[in-house]
Amino acid sequence: MIFKRLRFAGAVTLIEIMVAMAILVIAALGGLGYQYHAARHSRIARAEIIGIRTAQLLLEDWKSNGGSPTYDPSTLGLGFSSKLETAVVGNSGTDLYFIMVDNVPMQVLLEWINRPADAYYIDSQTGATLREISVTVTFVGASGIADEWENVAPIILTTYVKIDV
Repeated sequence: MIFKRLRFAGAVTLIEIMVAMAILVIAALGGLGYQYHAARHSRIARAEIIGIRTAQLLLEDWKSNGGSPTYDPSTLGLGFSSKLETAVVGNSGTDLYFIMVDNVPMQVLLEWINRPADAYYIDSQTGATLREISVTVTFVGASGIADEWENVAPIILTTYVKIDV
């Protein structure tokens, strides 16, 4: 009897297949994680651009109205809610509004302050007293809490307008 010795043909073993699969899974998860974070940061950046443009529009329009304490952006016809809250304390006041722009929910806080008549708040050329006006845009969820927007900083724009004394 002649015995032939069987030679292994160099086939792929189960362990090699499992190692290759593990490497592919790790690479795929890394790529998906990167894609998720890139999409999330893209949404946040888009929301911040919308918030900055909204705040700038309101600040410029409010400034063109002389920084009036009775300024109401809901009359612009751009989708601002009527006043949600209002408060006037001494020589300052705040009004709170809501707006949804491109499915980005935002609360807009308008704040005005009549500063004391010291040298810093009096225009040196005209002698007029200045009023500080500020627009703060905060991103909120549909339920009124921050949820997905909780790590996005609010946008605050401030300027001064001349008030008649």
